[in-house]
Amino acid sequence: MNWPGIVKNAGLISPDGKRGIELATEPAQATIELRCNEPTSAPRIIVPGSKSITNRAFVIAALAKGKTEIRNPLVSDDTEAMLQCLGRLGVEIDKSDPRNVLVGVSRGTPSEGSRLFVGNAGTTARFLIAVAAMIGHKVSFDGDRHMRKRPMGPILKAIESIGARHDSPHGNMPFEITGNPGLHARWAREGHRPTVVVDASLSSQYTSALMMIAPALPCGMNIRTEMSGKIDAFGYIDITLQIMRDFGVSAKSPGPGSWDFEQQDYRAGTIEIEPDYSACTYFWAARVLGCRGLSICGVKPGSTRQPDARALQVIETFPDMPSVIDGSQMQDSVPTLAVLAAFNDSPVRFTGIKNLRVKECDRIEAIATGLNRLSDGLAVVEGDDLVVNGSKTATEAFRPACIDSHDDHRIAMAFALVALKAGRISITNPRCVAKTFPDFWDELEKCGAVEV
Repeated sequence: MNWPGIVKNAGLISPDGKRGIELATEPAQATIELRCNEPTSAPRIIVPGSKSITNRAFVIAALAKGKTEIRNPLVSDDTEAMLQCLGRLGVEIDKSDPRNVLVGVSRGTPSEGSRLFVGNAGTTARFLIAVAAMIGHKVSFDGDRHMRKRPMGPILKAIESIGARHDSPHGNMPFEITGNPGLHARWAREGHRPTVVVDASLSSQYTSALMMIAPALPCGMNIRTEMSGKIDAFGYIDITLQIMRDFGVSAKSPGPGSWDFEQQDYRAGTIEIEPDYSACTYFWAARVLGCRGLSICGVKPGSTRQPDARALQVIETFPDMPSVIDGSQMQDSVPTLAVLAAFNDSPVRFTGIKNLRVKECDRIEAIATGLNRLSDGLAVVEGDDLVVNGSKTATEAFRPACIDSHDDHRIAMAFALVALKAGRISITNPRCVAKTFPDFWDELEKCGAVEV
């Protein structure tokens, strides 16, 4: 599919070095209109590599001694942002073959500071804030207009415990960070291992960011989370620990939400990136919405640590989905499940989704607004819960609608499913899917959702 004014895989524009300005990186606005067509016979869907695993592998490979080959990484706006920023930090990157990216041959640390533009990539921002806390020169961070609204306060506060300084009074970009490697070396000589306390209530990424740098510090690090209960999206912390083990590093856990890391060296090697199970949710939903012969290449939901794989069990209950769905441990699946719930035989309440308010947009409000454009009263926000009032006759009242994606890839991809069941639908800024799934529209066309 092609859209006027859209350049597929356009990539990021590097910053011009000035801080506090709105950088010219916003994608051209356009609208895609979809209608339902006959799907490809027994469509075989190809989903990209996992964004979560790819960006963690890139960071750890950059901290490892030697050269790491990363096979079948995701190639998207978010991972391109990570590679560009790592390059600005002095990491040698060979992506001449995008299927096998080589990371980890240092060109030396830039002496005059590094300017990083992260676009709208939350993992890039939070992971590299932790990396910047290891570096003895200033590292400046900025992002697009959406990233400037996203909270970075918890990770900024956490890195103060290892001597890093920043100039962000409210925890939002733009800001500068300066680490203190001399302090880390002194602590190592004195046998002192710092304990860093992090507020994990808004995102598990803050914890993962600290974990990845902990063994690379000469003094190591102990990590404690400020959580009274289980961390939301805890599966991503499991992913972080597994990738660290793949690079030869382990941790001791003295209790829930606590990890102790001695100084250890990451071992370079070869890492294979598995498919992205967040991306799979759209096509599992497409299958129960009528694309019965659909299969997804290379996926093994029962053998992955990715949290969104558990959404398959919920999707397979359609059209008799549970009346209450706890989305806390599969947050990226909630937009898919909420759109699917609009076609369910009975209402569904989504709980444990407060953190969706601080994603690329306020996803709770974006989902509710979009569903109510299909039919008045289809969705209701109650506190931080979302109730989707699906019924056996709900689709009869659906009307053609234009859904505001809010430049959020997951909102755009989830609402595209409406075309498979309820006729035409339009979605703003279709290019936003390039954040994690550049070929999404081509794959969805196999399911029968085609551009008008």
